[in-house]
Amino acid sequence: MKINFNVPPFTGKEYEYIKQAVDAQKICGDGQFTRNCNSWIEENTGCSKALLTTSCTHATELAALLADIKPGDEVIMPSYTFCSTADAFVLRGATVVFVDIRPDTMNMDENLIEDAITEKTRAIVPVHYAGVSCEMDKIMEIASKHGLLVIEDAAQGIMSAYKGKALGAIGDFGCFSFHETKNFSMGEGGAILIKDDSYIEKAEIFREKGTDRSKYYRGQVDKYRWQDFGSSYLPSELNAAYLWAQLEMADIINADRLDSWNHYRDRLSVLESAGKIEWQFIPEYCKHNAHMFYIKLKDVDERTRFIDHMKKNEILTVFHYVPLHSAPAGLKYCRFNGEDRYTTRESERLVRLPMYYGLKPDDIEYICDKVEEFFR
Repeated sequence: MKINFNVPPFTGKEYEYIKQAVDAQKICGDGQFTRNCNSWIEENTGCSKALLTTSCTHATELAALLADIKPGDEVIMPSYTFCSTADAFVLRGATVVFVDIRPDTMNMDENLIEDAITEKTRAIVPVHYAGVSCEMDKIMEIASKHGLLVIEDAAQGIMSAYKGKALGAIGDFGCFSFHETKNFSMGEGGAILIKDDSYIEKAEIFREKGTDRSKYYRGQVDKYRWQDFGSSYLPSELNAAYLWAQLEMADIINADRLDSWNHYRDRLSVLESAGKIEWQFIPEYCKHNAHMFYIKLKDVDERTRFIDHMKKNEILTVFHYVPLHSAPAGLKYCRFNGEDRYTTRESERLVRLPMYYGLKPDDIEYICDKVEEFFR
């Protein structure tokens, strides 16, 4: 491809920091670079505690463990999300209950949540699609009314906010992704954000194979012991070093992406005004992070032709999630509450344009030229 859909973020300091970790002979987890990243997340979100994990999938699994999700419990979320959102709760034996999305933001419709609540419901899992917040005031109000936990899937939401509150730090737990396709990357990685201090010790134990090793490293115990069940959710210090090079430049990377997002918006405004495309809606009280730039076409057939047209011009554009409720595992472990008015229909219309740190203005011009050419 002349223009790929994604290029992993890279600042130039990654090699230097990885070498520092190697030279310090500290390449397993929870070294200085991991602590730097955890502190950055805490300072920039206001959460009580942030812990790097090996993936956002594992961050969500940790949240499910901390929420004490058990067989027979139910968890509410949108079907338009990645399978990891559901997997974390299915692994605990829970039933995932899907509700329809809003067509404007592609987020779960907050007005459909309450109807999906039963005596078995334990948690609500809002997914902040494209770094644009769900209606968190309404979701938190419903959760409080029914005594439910809120676990934010903020995989795409770092540096985004809802009414001035950082995504991932509004609910009881939040989950970030640092996969290579995200705004900041460590290759594979994530983080769990914890709101209530009372969960921190248990989170550290679950994350460190069920041991109190974190306390040992802080000098709080003379030896660490197996305290509970757990797993190895701790990323390597090499991964954290790679990520730290980007978090140091987070404002620069974020501004660069927003410039690209606005460039697309300006160039394609004529097509949007003519009704040829629809594009991402940003509520005025939401601050987004330019995680993606997507457009919606008439239907799946037009989208297929569009993707083919762009590919012939050496531009990789992609569609996104296939709704989980239509997948084999979704049919097996989950159910859809109410009517699927928008989830399937809107998912079949959406296509994502190239978006990454360092995307050149000339490349955006070329992409937009080819988008306009398709509609001519």
